[in-house]
Amino acid sequence: MQRGLLKLSQACYISGMLQYLDFEKPVAELENKIAEFRQMVKDGGGINISDEIAKLSGKVEKQLRMLYAKLTPWQKVLVARHAQRPQALQYFDALLTEFTPLAGDRLGYDDQAIIGGMGRLEGRPVIVIGTQRGYDTESRLKHNFGMPKPEGYRKAQRLVELAGRFKMPILTFVDTSGAWPGIDAEARGQAEAIAQTVAYFLRAPVPTIATIIGEGGSGGAVALAATNSVMMLEHAIYSVIAPEGAASILWRDPKQASVAAEALKLTAPDLLKLKLIDRVIEEPVGGAQRRPEEAIKSVGAALHEELERLTRLEPGVLLSQRRDKFLSMGHAH
Repeated sequence: MQRGLLKLSQACYISGMLQYLDFEKPVAELENKIAEFRQMVKDGGGINISDEIAKLSGKVEKQLRMLYAKLTPWQKVLVARHAQRPQALQYFDALLTEFTPLAGDRLGYDDQAIIGGMGRLEGRPVIVIGTQRGYDTESRLKHNFGMPKPEGYRKAQRLVELAGRFKMPILTFVDTSGAWPGIDAEARGQAEAIAQTVAYFLRAPVPTIATIIGEGGSGGAVALAATNSVMMLEHAIYSVIAPEGAASILWRDPKQASVAAEALKLTAPDLLKLKLIDRVIEEPVGGAQRRPEEAIKSVGAALHEELERLTRLEPGVLLSQRRDKFLSMGHAH
């Protein structure tokens, strides 16, 4: 079942060419030229242009390093939202064995924006929870664009409770612009569901690790990230509000989003400096969307290291460390 879901979510990614962001136009031009040369070789004619292709490939690598070494906060937002970044189901498929998805909130609903279940990470039993955006129109509608409703958070609560009962570490993969703001969600207790989910995570007697793999937006993301360790991919973002929302409130002009992104300090280096996250995971040159397998492998290595550290701690220590960590946020050091 899970692999069928994965294939559906990956269909758009696999079938389409890499999508370029506006600031990547110089790279796009070079790679289009490389594609033209390769087509010439494929068509035959005895032309040997391998040296030219190698030269252009070197220029692409150099251009990508230069661009991604000096991304502005707004450009980081664009990278974090890239439609072809690996999503939770890809991480589950690549990192876990014996994965068994679990569905439903036991109150009659099942939200597909939050997915999860149990599996083994390098042989260790774990509970995994993630937000899934989808890659094409069909899967995005199915997963509600990664914006959970109350039943999604109540599903997460079930999984956290299950993890505590069977002493299994919890790993979350966060990529959401925020919780679903619709009237239906509010009517079913959206704010209460988010608050209760935070409380469940803070009380969990097992190691908990959150990884922000794309966009970590508002309380919708915090609900799954009240954990012992919060890690972020290098070009992910994590913020109390989307830049467009902040710009609309502060300047009544969503076009000021780039200015808001700078003020929000939403990039991984800024958040690490502010001690709001614990670790930054390096991405491949050009972002996780270019080499998803490499990015997923880096996340897997980081998770292994964090689990090795946290599983040595007693439940009481895990709980007190988690409590102190979040109570200290915002205090002067």
